[in-house]
Amino acid sequence: MRLPAELTLPDELVPERPPDPPVTPRDAATVILLRDGPGGPEVFLQRRVRGMPFAGGMTAFPGGGVDERDDDADIAWAGPSPGWWAARFGCDEQRARSLVCAAVRETFEESGVLLAGESHESVVGEAARYAEERQALVAKELSLAGMLAEHGLVLRADLLRPWSNWVTPAVEPRRYDTRFFLTSIPEGQRADGLTGEAAEAYWRLPAEALNDWRSGECGLLPPTWVTLTELADCSDVASALTVEREIDKVIPKVVHRDGAWRVILPGQE
Repeated sequence: MRLPAELTLPDELVPERPPDPPVTPRDAATVILLRDGPGGPEVFLQRRVRGMPFAGGMTAFPGGGVDERDDDADIAWAGPSPGWWAARFGCDEQRARSLVCAAVRETFEESGVLLAGESHESVVGEAARYAEERQALVAKELSLAGMLAEHGLVLRADLLRPWSNWVTPAVEPRRYDTRFFLTSIPEGQRADGLTGEAAEAYWRLPAEALNDWRSGECGLLPPTWVTLTELADCSDVASALTVEREIDKVIPKVVHRDGAWRVILPGQE
């Protein structure tokens, strides 16, 4: 896929002096949360607070870095094994387990949506009752494994689908090796913007979100733009969840050309 010429990076997002040598990317998980709307599948987006160390002011999906607390082999688990996820994302099983746990944790922390249930077949119908636990997770006072064990909940890895793998360009002082997951909001749950990292949160058709970007109403980083473009071709959530994808690690480059910072994808001139 070729990025449009008008997709440039704000000057404040590119450091004057890139790190030398480049920073080693940190593992991270991003979750594309979908629901069916009157006009087709809608995606949950958040405009990040300006001034944040990474992607401040940009519109993105919920997600964040893997925490050491996400590495818990005793967590109750339903769905594809860590080995299956490792094969899809090209990593070892321990890292794959941590990535899935981080995806579930970040989704709950940033949107209030909990991908867990009291059994391998059930899903929590109302996650608001775990509001205190949500805040404890954000404050790193509680681990996801500890929360699930305390309430007898099972992590529903089978509700997630692997979508893509993006690595932050080498010029950035904060780099992430981010695996993107796709899921649909469980019946009875609601996504919210009750997170200190988002200035606003909302549902939007992918095509409408892209129109917002074209009109200058929001800023998109290349992984978000590409993902929205891909999802715009899906007729409903069910079809999006059944897409079979090859997961290749995408490592873009940043160049200054024609007076602006531009992102070049592998294979793009």
